[in-house]
Amino acid sequence: MRAIDLITEEIPPLVHTDSGEKAINWMDEFKVSHLPVLKNSNFVGVVSESDILDKLDDSQTLDALFDHLPRPFVYQHVHIYEVLFRMSEFKLSVIPILNEQEQYLGCTSVHVLINSLASTGGIKEPGGIIILEINSIDYSLSKIAQIIESENAKILSSYIFSSVDSTKIEITLKINQTDLSRIIRSFERYEIDVKATFQKGMHDDDLQWRFDALMNYLKF
Repeated sequence: MRAIDLITEEIPPLVHTDSGEKAINWMDEFKVSHLPVLKNSNFVGVVSESDILDKLDDSQTLDALFDHLPRPFVYQHVHIYEVLFRMSEFKLSVIPILNEQEQYLGCTSVHVLINSLASTGGIKEPGGIIILEINSIDYSLSKIAQIIESENAKILSSYIFSSVDSTKIEITLKINQTDLSRIIRSFERYEIDVKATFQKGMHDDDLQWRFDALMNYLKF
């Protein structure tokens, strides 16, 4: 999924002649803390709620309140992971999406992004989760996949977490089986450390309720 596929029509941009007060009201209405700003249809930058609240008179136009605005954005062709990285890097609730000529196409929000990731990352698919811990030098996804597939299972999604303070990495795997016992035993035979598992059990209904509640909140 690319950035252009994430554009939402629900969040319009501000224009440079809008007041700080209008910007705050829109942020409250759309439940975000950032909004893109355009001038003559050109992308000027992103204004944040906190920056406006720092000003003494929010009845003034954005042009009058700010000499310049930060210009974080992503190009339309970048992958959803790049969008996620940029939003995290700049701590944004909304990020503008531009074409290669840096013309404004629209924006996406953290809510849209999370909903999209939930749909594309195997999160909604039934299955279990295994977290492995191995030395980074020993990491081989093909070997891990081979072990899992030898038990007639498949990897739906994977995520790697590493720390600069450790030589080990954590690998989170979503597997298309709810009973992980045979896979766990296979990893143990290969002396691969299974740090944690989340599989079918007494808390399934509660976990499903929590997931559904999260999805409903993000759609609110």
